Amino acid sequence: MISKVYRLYREQTLPISKAEAWDFFSTPRNLEELTPTEIGFKILTCSHEKMVEGQIISYKVKVFPLIWIHWVTEITYVQEGEYFIDDQRSGPYAMWHHRHTFKEVDEGVLMEDEVHYAMPFGFLGQIMHKLFIGKKLQRIFDYRIEMLEEKFGK
Repeated sequence: MISKVYRLYREQTLPISKAEAWDFFSTPRNLEELTPTEIGFKILTCSHEKMVEGQIISYKVKVFPLIWIHWVTEITYVQEGEYFIDDQRSGPYAMWHHRHTFKEVDEGVLMEDEVHYAMPFGFLGQIMHKLFIGKKLQRIFDYRIEMLEEKFGK
C-alpha cells in the first residue's frame, strides 16, 4: 500500500522552438547530460533513439556512495510534440509517474515536468524523503534547469 504520494513540479521557458525542445527531450540518451554526475546515472538499455509508447528503458543510479540500483521505466504515452509520460516499472520508488509537457509561448517553449512519486518502506520511507530524498530530487531537477539554460541560452 502506498501511504503518501509526493509531487515535484518544475517549469522553464527556453528561447527555442517547440520542435527543437521535442527533438532534444524525446531522445532518451540526452537525459544523462541533464543529470548531476554524482547520481551516476547511466542508461543500460534503450531500444529506440526516440521516445515511443511501450519503450522500456533501464538505467543504473547511485543512491548512496557505493550503492547502485537498477531502475526500469516505460514510456507509457507519447503525444508527438506535446508531451510524454514515463512510469517506473521497477526501481527505487514505490511509484513514479513523470509527465514532460511542451507548450509554445511567445518567448519560445515552456517545458513542464510534473512527477508524482511515493517512497517504499512506509513511515521509514517518509522519514528518508524528509531528510534527504526530497532534497536530492529537487537538486536533480534544479540541475536540469541550469544545464538547459547553459545549453540553449536564456
